[in-house]
Amino acid sequence: MYEHLVYDDHQHISLAAHPRLADRTIATFSFGKTFHATGWKIGYCIAPDYLMKEIRNIHQWNVFSVNSFLQHALADYITNPSSYNQLDRFYQAKRDLFQSGMQQTAFKAFPCQGTYFQLYDYSALSAKNDMEFVEYLISDIGVAAIPLSPFYTGDYSDKILRFCFAKTDDTLHNAIERLASL
Repeated sequence: MYEHLVYDDHQHISLAAHPRLADRTIATFSFGKTFHATGWKIGYCIAPDYLMKEIRNIHQWNVFSVNSFLQHALADYITNPSSYNQLDRFYQAKRDLFQSGMQQTAFKAFPCQGTYFQLYDYSALSAKNDMEFVEYLISDIGVAAIPLSPFYTGDYSDKILRFCFAKTDDTLHNAIERLASL
């Protein structure tokens, strides 16, 4: 799903391209991620015949309808590879803008690759847990972030948040300005 989210001149390498792994690899792809429409929930997968038979068997009971007009729109859109073959540069520019701006803040970066999220430690700013600090950021600062504790079980005490940089440049600049005021 993230084959276009590669940075710093790295290349996406699929397990399906490796001869010894291809016959046991399922590769999934998301049109929503690729074409900036994550709510569409349309994608596809490729796999060896013996695995695809089982995937189709399960899939028929899980997905009851996919908007036909979106399927037609995607079929037209993918005829122009330049619409998605430049995504690595597009997201690299967004990531670099956000990382550069966040250096003006008290947040400490944990650089991430293969995603349009960046992790930041906020321990220099607050003793609040991540849920409380996210609520504060939203209500008082006007910036949304994603707490990590819901992704874990047990006691999660790290002071790390996830920020999405797949936003307009104006939104990113505004968020950075607000976060730098902390």
